[in-house]
Amino acid sequence: MDPRRRRGVDPPAGSGRDRYPRAPPEPGPGPGGDVTDAPVEVRAAGGLVVRSGRHGPEVLVVHRPRYDDWSLPKGKVDPGESLVDAAVREVREETGIEARPGPEVGRVRYRDRRGRTKEVVYWRMTPLGPTDLAREPDDEVDEVRWVPVADAARLLTYEHDRRLVAAVDGA
Repeated sequence: MDPRRRRGVDPPAGSGRDRYPRAPPEPGPGPGGDVTDAPVEVRAAGGLVVRSGRHGPEVLVVHRPRYDDWSLPKGKVDPGESLVDAAVREVREETGIEARPGPEVGRVRYRDRRGRTKEVVYWRMTPLGPTDLAREPDDEVDEVRWVPVADAARLLTYEHDRRLVAAVDGA
């Protein structure tokens, strides 16, 4: 079974979701071509949240039902909000975990589904307090998991997320 498929959820027969749907397109040059020098229209921020697990480091990942993808927690920056504050807020909102930001670990720029140039900035983060996952599922995020770094490459949908996780020390 594809490890990206959510366990324990069987869509109704004939619902159009009986098969594993295609993941959204990989971020990168979109229909408008290379976006390296294009002005950023959408700013977003996210977190690479890492904790010590029984068998090495683990990273926090989320499943978004709208896209049926597994990714690092992230989201758009609110007006007047700093990028790092947005990253901390998005991690908390999407996972229920309070985290302290560390160094910036990467930037990804691509065209979103509307053709806008989007840039996501990621920070490595450390959980503050308990790391139990007790967040209630909703329309934005329906599952949150701690995943061993060694297993994350098989679960994460996007190459840029896999590259960030691969750089985690101790992996």
